[in-house]
Amino acid sequence: QVHLVDSGGGSVQAGGSLRLSCAASGYDVQKYCMAWFRQGPGKEREEVASITSVNTTRYKDSVKGRFTISKEHAKNILYLQMNNLEPEDTAMYYCAATFWVEYCPTSLGYFRSWGQGTQVTVSS
Repeated sequence: QVHLVDSGGGSVQAGGSLRLSCAASGYDVQKYCMAWFRQGPGKEREEVASITSVNTTRYKDSVKGRFTISKEHAKNILYLQMNNLEPEDTAMYYCAATFWVEYCPTSLGYFRSWGQGTQVTVSS
C-alpha cells in the first residue's frame, strides 16, 4: 500500500524559500512518475511540477525558474525546492504518485495516491 507524507510547508515573506518533502512508503520514488500539486482557496487543484522515472521534469509556466522538483532515491523522498516565492504561490501543496514510468500523465485523475498536504503561505 502506497503511503505518502508531505512536510516542509510554512509561512514566508515574498522572495523567500521553502523546501517541501514527500516521504514514501510501499512505493519506490525512483521507479515511477511523481508530481506536486497545489490548491489555493476557492481554486481547483493544479499540477505544479512532475518528474518521471528517468528524471524528465515538467513545470507550470508560472513556477519555471523558481521551483525545482527532485527525488532522493536513498531516502525514498520527493522534494520541491521553491525559491523567490510569491503571494500567488499560497496554497495547500500535495505530492502525488502514479505507476506511470517514462511519462507523466497530464490528467489529475491518473494520480491515485496522495499526501495529506502541507500549507504554504506567502505574504507580501
